[in-house]
Amino acid sequence: MLKRTALVNLVFVCMIAGSVLGAPEVYSSNDEKETAKATFAGGCFWCMEEAFEPVEGVVSVVSGYTGGQVENPTYEQVSAGGTGHTESIEVTFDPQKVSYEHLLEVFWRNVDPTTPNAQFCDHGNQYRTAIFYHDKVQQQLIEVSKNKIEISKNFPESIVTEVAPASAFYPAEEYHQDFYSKNPVRYKYYKWNCGRAKRLEQLWGKS
Repeated sequence: MLKRTALVNLVFVCMIAGSVLGAPEVYSSNDEKETAKATFAGGCFWCMEEAFEPVEGVVSVVSGYTGGQVENPTYEQVSAGGTGHTESIEVTFDPQKVSYEHLLEVFWRNVDPTTPNAQFCDHGNQYRTAIFYHDKVQQQLIEVSKNKIEISKNFPESIVTEVAPASAFYPAEEYHQDFYSKNPVRYKYYKWNCGRAKRLEQLWGKS
């Protein structure tokens, strides 16, 4: 009995000492940072990369193709049309730093959601706008966000942006990745000549 009491007292003292001296914290797997994915199509994926990469909480942005029927499509196949894919980006983000709702706001502000099968100077189904949801929560948030814009913005045309479940995403060729930063002169000329900034200002106002 005395031995057991002495042992209990010893454990109690050790616990107090640990709290005072600062015992090392033990983290479970639930404390590890997790990332999530969001997939958007807004015409030229170069421009969409430029819009999303500076957003705090965004880990990476990859240009690619999704929403089609052909496996491992090339840029030549997609840009020619007929594969069903749209130029798109896959955004990996930290939900602890940026919400999916904010990513949706960035998306809308950088597209013309009223033009079917085209974005600015790029025409064809491969340049349609679309949001591909990865789960039911994203799907619901998309609908809420879309309804909010329909109410708040008096666009003369309806919003025609596609909302669909995410499917296979194929990264584009390496020379497309971060094109806006690797080829700034060519990129800026393309963007200006395409009239993207001017149209976005007409739709959404100045930033």
